[in-house]
Amino acid sequence: MSDSEFKNRLEQFRQKRTEQNEKVLDLGHLGIKRFFNMDANTYRDGALDSKTKELLGLVASSVLRCNDCIDYHLEQCAKTGSTKEEIVDALNVALIVGGSIVIPHMRHAVGTLEFLEEEGVFN
Repeated sequence: MSDSEFKNRLEQFRQKRTEQNEKVLDLGHLGIKRFFNMDANTYRDGALDSKTKELLGLVASSVLRCNDCIDYHLEQCAKTGSTKEEIVDALNVALIVGGSIVIPHMRHAVGTLEFLEEEGVFN
């Protein structure tokens, strides 16, 4: 995948996620709204800070093999102050926990991480 194709893929993911989340919430179902709220609140500072929680989310998403979730948590990791080195270390935990089946998703994560670096999200 070329750099421009990759950039387009990530931008499409961001846009589609926003649009589809709005559609889901517009369904007006109380249980769905409560789940979305619970999800958002889970990643706020608590006994663990939000940075740590996003790294945990990245590990879980990698082990569960969800590329959309990996992209989301990589962006959140950058926003909450994780360094590239911390993210790579978290991906190593995912690899150890999940085994070799995680490798294709690690490749995906590295591509996204490179693109985020190009965007200048890391110091």
